[in-house]
Amino acid sequence: MSEKSAVTPATHTAPPAKFSHGVRKGNILQVAGQVGFLPAVAGQPPTPAGPTLREQTLQTLENVRSVLEAGGASWDDAMMIRVYLTDTGHFAEMNEIYNAYFEEQGLKAAPAARTTVYVGLPAGLLVEIDALAVLG
Repeated sequence: MSEKSAVTPATHTAPPAKFSHGVRKGNILQVAGQVGFLPAVAGQPPTPAGPTLREQTLQTLENVRSVLEAGGASWDDAMMIRVYLTDTGHFAEMNEIYNAYFEEQGLKAAPAARTTVYVGLPAGLLVEIDALAVLG
């Protein structure tokens, strides 16, 4: 049986609690919920990409991609993506951003996806995204 290993890209800070940004075991990689923080800067607190849903969604997707790549995967390996929004009014805009992003990525086949409204994100954050990938 293969060992579990934590995955933390260089662009990410150490998590504030006992969890990993990603965990890989064998050919399975689970990316933990990512938010729209800009790449980490030593000595500075995490900074949101901006106040808008567009800025945060694009940065969140890039943060998920960073974890996928650090774990040896790509978007084409993603089987499931879960999106958590803080406002039901953001569904249409998020779908537009999401569709354009993945069109630019040139995915061979879209992963399964689910969007949920969740109001428990820290103040100012509008979206969280996680992903499950199977490599090989």
